[in-house]
Amino acid sequence: MTDPNLSSSEIAKRAKSNLAMALGCLPEERRRDMISFYAFCRVVDDIADSTVLSEEEKEKELAHWRRCVSEGQAPGHPVLDEVVPLPRKYGFPRAWLAEIVDGVASDILHVRYETYEELLAYCYKVASVVGLVSAEIFGSTHPQSREYAVQLGYALQLTNIIRDVGQDARETGRIYLPLEDLKRFGLTEIDILHERHDSRFIQLMDFEYKRAREMYDAAAKLLPTVDRDALLPARMMGQVYFEILEKLHRERYPVFEKRCRLHPLRKIWILLTFMGRSWLARWRRKGTA
Repeated sequence: MTDPNLSSSEIAKRAKSNLAMALGCLPEERRRDMISFYAFCRVVDDIADSTVLSEEEKEKELAHWRRCVSEGQAPGHPVLDEVVPLPRKYGFPRAWLAEIVDGVASDILHVRYETYEELLAYCYKVASVVGLVSAEIFGSTHPQSREYAVQLGYALQLTNIIRDVGQDARETGRIYLPLEDLKRFGLTEIDILHERHDSRFIQLMDFEYKRAREMYDAAAKLLPTVDRDALLPARMMGQVYFEILEKLHRERYPVFEKRCRLHPLRKIWILLTFMGRSWLARWRRKGTA
């Protein structure tokens, strides 16, 4: 669990997240605010996943965080004090931050999803709303950027779910894959918990892979040209996770053996490539102005 006394920058530094890498292209103030927002997401997620707090203690702590962001209260906590002012500063609803807390809170007791629709409702709160807040802090201006953020959030979260099937089952007993999908391919919860990697499992994962691919495609079509530069960190994150998804597909989903990652040099290459393309596009626009 994240130390509650750490500052936002210390939390981001210790997490070594893909997002932290992508934020390097932002102006200093927006980068600082995104780090605060990232730390907020990290802390509430760690509260829900804590192995030292009881379910009652987790719910009580998350209720406190929800109340603070919903009512705009800054209680003297190093992360909350930085996050509470963000909705007013960037003009997004405080309810978005509360939705994120509600999403992670559902992990305390809700460890199964019967249908794909139920799973999407969860993904919306823990990923798409994160994307909506991020897009505002990044400086997006086109209304369609919100639709882009929602679709990309779905894609990233489903990629996470596919990648972490083994880890989630082994460490927390959670199965995020819809139970209706397991039944469709002749699988049971026991098959997942016992890490049975057979042809049925491969077919199931191919099915979820196609869904995630469709979400990445939908997000790409929604990306407004006017916000391509502002959404550069989101586009880089999207590329990193898209490549993780493709790697999982190529390797036939070894999710019970390891957690699929990209090589650090590949992530650096993605960062440099996207930043280079953005710089070149701006240079061309200036040349034709």
